[in-house]
Amino acid sequence: MKPFPLAQVPALEIDRVSHRYGARVALNNVSLTVRPSSFNVLLGLNGAGKSTLFSLITRLYAIRSGQIRIFGHDVARDPGAALSKLGVVFQSRALDIDISVRQNLMYHAALHGIASKRAKELIAQVLDRVAMTDRALDRVGNLSIGQMRRIEIARALLHQPRLLLLDEPTVGLDIKARADILDHVRRLSMVEGIGVLWATHLIDEAGAGDDVVVLHKGNILAHGGLGEVVGKSGASDLRDAFNRLTGAADQEEREPAG
Repeated sequence: MKPFPLAQVPALEIDRVSHRYGARVALNNVSLTVRPSSFNVLLGLNGAGKSTLFSLITRLYAIRSGQIRIFGHDVARDPGAALSKLGVVFQSRALDIDISVRQNLMYHAALHGIASKRAKELIAQVLDRVAMTDRALDRVGNLSIGQMRRIEIARALLHQPRLLLLDEPTVGLDIKARADILDHVRRLSMVEGIGVLWATHLIDEAGAGDDVVVLHKGNILAHGGLGEVVGKSGASDLRDAFNRLTGAADQEEREPAG
């Protein structure tokens, strides 16, 4: 049987994944798919399970129940092939603020086994993609928070991944910086074919052309195009849909069984 062309293989498949912290269920039978060239908003309040899911995808936590595949490669069984196609921007800052932008990126390239000459070429490319070429020699500590986020996105793109995960990437940014980062990542998805999973608790970060996953207390309550999610819930907009979905789930949780 011929292999599927890369464009037809889902960028990310999460199949019936569950995770516990002791007795507390953090994720309950979660399944979702991210297609190449798609922008997917993982929408949930703090504690919904977004960061736990990212930790499982990136193998910070072992997968005990279910499967996760990146472009068909099982994260648990073939982590090298799977993670080579993945770039990640975590919620917590991960740049060394005492050295330059270029030094940060060179260090990251070395971790990926990229030779120095090739690393310099790739660094020039990714800095251009995030419009930060002119800040390459600047100390990271002298950048604004929004500029640091751009550098973190550049770093995540350095090894040329086809899937990009971003965990609450706009936390601490002002309205303009948030909009700039969102617009930039959406362009990456559309123009370069990168599959994006953008985790946030901010409802207004989901746009009309996005796929939306509503995650609440470890359960997926809805998954589909923004209009589809709103329409199926009988809501007027996504905020109303989110409130209806999570409110109904909370009410069901409070009601005694039987």
